[in-house]
Amino acid sequence: MVARNLKNVDLETLVSLSKRRGFVFQSSEIYGGLSSVWDYGPVGVELKRNVKDLWWKSMVRDRDDVVGIDAAILMHPDVWVASGHVSNFSDPLVECSSCHRRFREDQLESDKCPECGGELGEPRQFNLMFETHIGPVQSAENVIYLRPETAQAMFVNFQNVQTTTRKKLPFGIAQQGKSFRNEITPGNFTFRTREFEQMEMEYFCKPGEDDKWHRYWIDFSMDWYKRYGLRSEKLKLREHSADELPHYSKASADIDFEFPWGWGELETISNRTDFDLKAHMERSGKDLSYFDQESNERFVPFVVEPAMGADRSALAFLADAYDEEGEGKDLRVVLRFHPDIAPFQVAVLPLSRNDKLVPKAREVYDTLRPVFNTQYDDAQGIGRRYRRQDEIGTPLCVTVDFETVDSDDAVTIRNRDTMEQVRVPVSGLVAAVSDQIAAMRTAARE
Repeated sequence: MVARNLKNVDLETLVSLSKRRGFVFQSSEIYGGLSSVWDYGPVGVELKRNVKDLWWKSMVRDRDDVVGIDAAILMHPDVWVASGHVSNFSDPLVECSSCHRRFREDQLESDKCPECGGELGEPRQFNLMFETHIGPVQSAENVIYLRPETAQAMFVNFQNVQTTTRKKLPFGIAQQGKSFRNEITPGNFTFRTREFEQMEMEYFCKPGEDDKWHRYWIDFSMDWYKRYGLRSEKLKLREHSADELPHYSKASADIDFEFPWGWGELETISNRTDFDLKAHMERSGKDLSYFDQESNERFVPFVVEPAMGADRSALAFLADAYDEEGEGKDLRVVLRFHPDIAPFQVAVLPLSRNDKLVPKAREVYDTLRPVFNTQYDDAQGIGRRYRRQDEIGTPLCVTVDFETVDSDDAVTIRNRDTMEQVRVPVSGLVAAVSDQIAAMRTAARE
């Protein structure tokens, strides 16, 4: 196991690296940008997709008690009335009488404006849902909302999913997708934004078994983060106190990560009881109960919800992977991603753009990319390309040199973490890369 720098990377360094290496760009940057809205670049989109794919594999494809859906962003407005979002999904907002900046009252440390020191007005409730209209006429009757969470679609589709899959309790419905919240004070890069992606699962169970499943999914989620490389000392569990529980929750716990600015929430696992199904039954008039053939009884299931942020999780993996070696001109920045989280697992680097090397390097690239997410890079000197791959966290680099084409038909594999180099025949390259990646997975668990 390679020793890692345990010092936190500062946020400015992380933002700079993200832009320089194609992880994250400011949205609409050529127009001055849009505050707290971000675009994922060619490297960042691979990182985020890996996070989402690994979650989906662990949560859905590797289990027989969870199925997935992909619901629409727009939903009937009564959904948000029943769920409590229309009446409860709000923050206390205050406005400065001098500079007219607005702030969440519960995040202020004094009764003065944090920007100019001016007087703050009386608080008023500000609903966080983005409101729009459906159809050609803007009127109160045509108001709908961009969904503030993905969860409600799984509740209103409970009967559809249960009927078509014939699942018996306990079982879950999972979904990934965009959500929107008109945050008053977004910030900390991609941590708190107005447009974000969630990975949520609603696990339906018998009343009385909910506490057991709540603990199970807390342990499952904590385990998932550690399995893919987040260090234990950077994670902690925080149980919600009674006065901070959401209106729908019997018990909630956050998995927090130590970001560059301090501890922040990655995921919340909540025991939602039967609140949501009963609320939608009352509002819609439809029966969403479950008939248990074993006990010959009908009841409304309880629900346990692990709700994870894809953007926050990608940011946590990025921050935790950051490492530095040496100093000054010899400084080496390296992202020590778990090989399954890394945007690219292998990079193919011809020693130069020589006419003899490029065709062979392309051949090697074509051999690897059906098996691994592989990048081809022949721009600038080989040393700079190694450093560039280190800075995006590529575990292995494969170099094609003149010996490859002139004599031995072999290439050199360089390991990101150990810096060791081994020469292997092209015919055995896929197996050799597989072995090294397997070894890196094992090292990440130790």
